[in-house]
Amino acid sequence: MKVCVTGAAGNIAHLFIPKLCNNEIFPNKKITLSLLDIDKEPQIKAMNGIKLELFDCNFPFLESVSVHTDPNEAFKDCDVVVFIGGFPRRPGMERKDLLAINGKIFTCQAQALKNAKENVKCLVVANPCNTNAKILYEKIKALGIKINKENITCLTRLDQNRAEGIYKEQSGKKANFFIWGNHSTSCVPDTFEDIAITEEFVKKVQQRGAEILNVKGTSSSFSAAKAIADHLRDWYLGSDKAVSMGVVSNGEYGVEKELVCSFPVKCRGEWKYEIVSDVNLKEEKKKMIA
Repeated sequence: MKVCVTGAAGNIAHLFIPKLCNNEIFPNKKITLSLLDIDKEPQIKAMNGIKLELFDCNFPFLESVSVHTDPNEAFKDCDVVVFIGGFPRRPGMERKDLLAINGKIFTCQAQALKNAKENVKCLVVANPCNTNAKILYEKIKALGIKINKENITCLTRLDQNRAEGIYKEQSGKKANFFIWGNHSTSCVPDTFEDIAITEEFVKKVQQRGAEILNVKGTSSSFSAAKAIADHLRDWYLGSDKAVSMGVVSNGEYGVEKELVCSFPVKCRGEWKYEIVSDVNLKEEKKKMIA
């Protein structure tokens, strides 16, 4: 399996890549790894350093590692692309500024996907991940590249993991949660279990990323890396419970068609998933999702 990781010189990639190469995601699959980042000396040096370390790890299923600054080369014949790289929001930036920069990045990368395999699976992590995945999807469609919309996903598993972790921390009990809508500050945590979800709990989940940034001084990294691994493993192998994935909407639950939205999904294995169709939504929840 050939996998490309973009933003490969960054913290999240640094923590995700060993999970990928250690067979924690795709058991018994030989991995050909492609690393992509911007054409700047610090990023190129970091990627080459990662390549050396990976060989020192002596992972039995890692076949080869290549380093790239051109997405056309990096995506060539890829089965999976994990889009971690994007331009982060900086002080003084408005959302429209961030979208303009990331719009260019994901437009360029959409064009490069013509070099990947036709059934390539795409996971967008770079924030705003729903919007970046939507840009990727629209550009692929406009360019006539034959990639099924079911193969374009974004990461809301981090919000699910946060919800489950916070609930366990507060109650001392385990419960399965899933996420509607967007990532982070407007995500809508939900559960099939008979437990009360308070407004305070929802805000805690929504603001967890900002809380970590304030306490730690940097964004979530190893929790994000684990969520990427969880998302890919369940998508590939299947899951026995509903999990959260940002996917291209077909109009389910009143969500506008072709928006990228998080739904509870059942992963059936071999990269197939189905949106859970029978959730009885109360009006309050519908308003939150809207």
